Amino acid sequence: MDDDGKQATFGSEGELRTDSDADRTEDEETGPEHNDFGEERGDNETRSGANRYDVSSLLQKAVRRSDEEVAAWAAWELARSGFAWNFWDRINLYVVEDLRAGHEVALLIARYEELARERWSESSWEGRLCAVHAALAAARAPSSREASHADDYFGELSAERAAAREEGREPRYDHPVDELEPGGRYDVAFDQHTYEGKALGRDGRFFRTHGARVGPEGEPELSRQWRLQSMQLEDRKYTEAELARAVEPVDPDDRWGTDDEGTDGD
Repeated sequence: MDDDGKQATFGSEGELRTDSDADRTEDEETGPEHNDFGEERGDNETRSGANRYDVSSLLQKAVRRSDEEVAAWAAWELARSGFAWNFWDRINLYVVEDLRAGHEVALLIARYEELARERWSESSWEGRLCAVHAALAAARAPSSREASHADDYFGELSAERAAAREEGREPRYDHPVDELEPGGRYDVAFDQHTYEGKALGRDGRFFRTHGARVGPEGEPELSRQWRLQSMQLEDRKYTEAELARAVEPVDPDDRWGTDDEGTDGD
């Protein structure tokens, strides 16, 4: 700590910095209106002279192709050029558009954004580091456009179903809605939580032995024990076949297979 009581730290280049130094942005040091060549920047121009839309597009393609260095540069360029807001908006979009579902990177990027915007500032050197970290995390995550492809496919599937009805023909592809009815392929969906299931007299017995089954990995051993013990403590009595079915993994080759035995209510 220096004589004025300010905390001294080291910057990214090893230079000694105080709290006052850390609060200064790169814009204050070099001027926000000029590029690296000292020329006045145009609208949407980054400091290297590129268009921010081009850099943002490059960032997305780098994330898709798992190119860590290019993704990191694009993030740094946007952040140092006063377009950090644009970077954070886009990188969060890429999480849902270009990365595989279920990856924890979404939470990690959200944390980096929180640090950059709330603990420090987007234009600070700490903010730039957060942007680089977020870009690297996205580039290192498994890439997939599965959600985008699903959106396209489901939209086309619904449009095809509507067109087939209007033209009086059979749809070219099956639609889940056409089999979503009691006795159909997805019969198990109609348990006590649906109007149709209640009308069929399906109660907790059906839910436990059919609707609550998981798979194809099956229940972990402790969960399996809890399920069986819970059913054995109920007032209703279950057969050995029903107890076995309740914890039996779903067949991966027939996930929606029907089993008529024991489907009635008490």
